[in-house]
Amino acid sequence: MEANLTSEKITTDLLRPVGVSKSFITWMTFLTIALVVCLYAYSVQLTTGLGVTGMRDYVSWGMYIANFVFFVASSLIGMLISAVLGLSGAKWTTPLTRIAEIIALAFAAVAGLVIISDMGRPERLAYVVIHARIQSPILWDITVVTTYVVISALLLYLPMLPDLAICRERVDSAPKWLKMTYKVLSLRWTGSDEQRKIIQKSVRILLILIIPVALSIHTVTSWLFAATPRAGWNSTIFGPYFVTGAFVAGAASVIIAMYFFRNSYKLHDYITDEHFDKMGKLLVLVSLVYLYFNINEFLVPGYKMEKAEAGHLQEMFAGRYAIMFWSVQILGLILPIILLLFKQMRKAKPMLIIAIFVFFSSWFKRYLIVVPTMEHPFLPIQYVPENYKFYTPTITETAITIASFILVLMIVTVLSKLFPVIPIEETIHERALNHKETN
Repeated sequence: MEANLTSEKITTDLLRPVGVSKSFITWMTFLTIALVVCLYAYSVQLTTGLGVTGMRDYVSWGMYIANFVFFVASSLIGMLISAVLGLSGAKWTTPLTRIAEIIALAFAAVAGLVIISDMGRPERLAYVVIHARIQSPILWDITVVTTYVVISALLLYLPMLPDLAICRERVDSAPKWLKMTYKVLSLRWTGSDEQRKIIQKSVRILLILIIPVALSIHTVTSWLFAATPRAGWNSTIFGPYFVTGAFVAGAASVIIAMYFFRNSYKLHDYITDEHFDKMGKLLVLVSLVYLYFNINEFLVPGYKMEKAEAGHLQEMFAGRYAIMFWSVQILGLILPIILLLFKQMRKAKPMLIIAIFVFFSSWFKRYLIVVPTMEHPFLPIQYVPENYKFYTPTITETAITIASFILVLMIVTVLSKLFPVIPIEETIHERALNHKETN
């Protein structure tokens, strides 16, 4: 951050993007139209049934469940940056914490809706709670996802109270409804020592609580797979395997968001090349751990080559899914690790390109976890139509999946336009501390 940034300039710069602008209305209109088109596809599925998708008796989990696992994965980045790095004293994460929390909240909130899209009778969702069975991993999944959404919302909101008070006083051009929103949400914040102590203690408790919740959200999701004896899922390391993969997907999401916020909101003085450099190193670290789990996940069954596992691995390595599998491993994991070892590749534009490849590879990785395994049951598939043997997503299914990404974009856009995307008071405080240290 530049040394000549005064408190007034920091406040002005970070409040500049806040508010309802023409570009915001245009972008939201485009997203709304796209969402309506995709929701029409869901209405077709709702009235016609899941037969309009590529799912059948054998492959009963397809793109929707892969999407759910990916959304849960991307949401874990809030815990990594805010809790793990924040509690460890990494000050460089200050401009990124709110971005990470916005992404975490958006992905976690929409993850629940993704599950509903996979239900032929969504009105029966309440039965999971009404007729709850403690031995059901699905009940655990709903519990931890809901808990994670609540804690993520609180971690986004509570540290924002000082900034909401600033918005209440400084955003003069905002519509009346928005000014009233700031007034209500700021909870009469005055900045007193007592208020600050309460917020600091509350946030610290939440940061500690979110770590086990975030780890359990993906561990429970992995148990939904690993609790079955199917080839490809019958693994004892699915928990940490899913968690490390989640950090990779989440880190890529934050890097993409950093680039667009920095350029669209003119935040070059706050999201600097140093932040991209450190996020690049973080992505290398979590990718190396994830690479280790990938090697372990395929080496052990590949060495033993039991009959069921052999068929599954051959289909992945050299069969129908070989191109997707090797593309995911090389373009989404191995090449990014190698490239990001070089400092010149840890700049904004190269990082954006690498993060996009990692992001989409992470989604296809979840697809590979879900679909090929279901196409290889222990008993042979016979005397059924050809489309029962292999899973191919339909246009309807794809449109509904795209709708979930549109919802995430809408949530991120609204939150980043109505509230400062970088903490104002924390940035000012950090700059003051840095100024004292240099003097």
